[in-house]
Amino acid sequence: MNNPYLLLTPGPLSTSATVREAMLKDWCTWDKDYNELVQEIRARLLALAAPGSDKYTVVLMQGSGTFSVESVISSVIPRTGGRLFVACNGAYGERIAEMAATLDIPVLVYRENEQTMLNPDTIDKLLKQNPDITHLAVVHCETTTGMLNPIEEICRTAKKHGIVAIVDAMSSFGGIPINIDTLQIDFLISSANKCIQGVPGFGFILAKKSELEKCKGYARSLSLDLYAQYETMEQHDGKWRFTSPTHVVRAFHQALKELEAEGGIKARNVRYTENQLKLVQGMKELGFHALLRKESQSPIITAFLYPEEKNFTFTSFYGRLKKQGFVIYPGKISEKDTFRIGNIGEVYPEDIDRLLTAVAAVSKEAIQAEKQLI
Repeated sequence: MNNPYLLLTPGPLSTSATVREAMLKDWCTWDKDYNELVQEIRARLLALAAPGSDKYTVVLMQGSGTFSVESVISSVIPRTGGRLFVACNGAYGERIAEMAATLDIPVLVYRENEQTMLNPDTIDKLLKQNPDITHLAVVHCETTTGMLNPIEEICRTAKKHGIVAIVDAMSSFGGIPINIDTLQIDFLISSANKCIQGVPGFGFILAKKSELEKCKGYARSLSLDLYAQYETMEQHDGKWRFTSPTHVVRAFHQALKELEAEGGIKARNVRYTENQLKLVQGMKELGFHALLRKESQSPIITAFLYPEEKNFTFTSFYGRLKKQGFVIYPGKISEKDTFRIGNIGEVYPEDIDRLLTAVAAVSKEAIQAEKQLI
């Protein structure tokens, strides 16, 4: 890899050498060849998300994934008569609710415990009680815990009530099969540096054209105006409104080709799932237990409870693992002490084996250090 460590996070993540090599040249944002590359990326993403459908389009948006989420929230809800419903069981659902509040968008938040899957029946009841709701937003893979929410049932419920469905698939798209046409998703949001295995710098929105074309004039931001970005890309054959991250776009194009070479999203899902199952079983044998039950766990990232040993500290554990060549993530939930390990990126089952060997060695070091203190 020519990197000091393997990133076991939900993104940015470890990328292939060929993805990184794609960024070694400089490119012009106005060049025809570059704009044609942007158009090819849009077409490839459509083929992944809605094969055979002509109902959708793709809009690329500068910035981190959060910028793309905010571009949707700030651009698709009408200034008059719009009200957002946010189904939330983690930090990223809460972030959407915070965006709506900041933008002065009327919002109703349905919250579940961070360890509880969102309940479509509860959503149905709340929507019946609040007939003025116009849009629903939900996070597919809530990386606070690794929870996978039931978007098929939730989107079906939204459509039952005639509501626009917005899905934050930031850390799941490209790693879990999602057909946005079948699921009747109106806006799906993801990022270059997640399961497609590119690098940070832009996100993308898969949008139903009939819904997006209603949104002209809705935007509450100049630079994050989703409709204006779409209009520019359509009218000028792939041009972005403002300076685009050319190097990142080139890397993403390479990453899309590598996804195809691996066998597409289904094949990548198989690899990620194998990584995750091997990780959970190996960590269990070493005394670390997963936070979530298997039926609600995604193959994207896994939260682990702190072990019972009183002397365990995440800072020490993290530092020792980093010296062994692995970087993991701290916990994010409030009720329990956890840390997280990502299963995505240029990571294979043999890498998980190496990680487990390192965790065993680090745990042994910690025990020996404790004995010396005694």
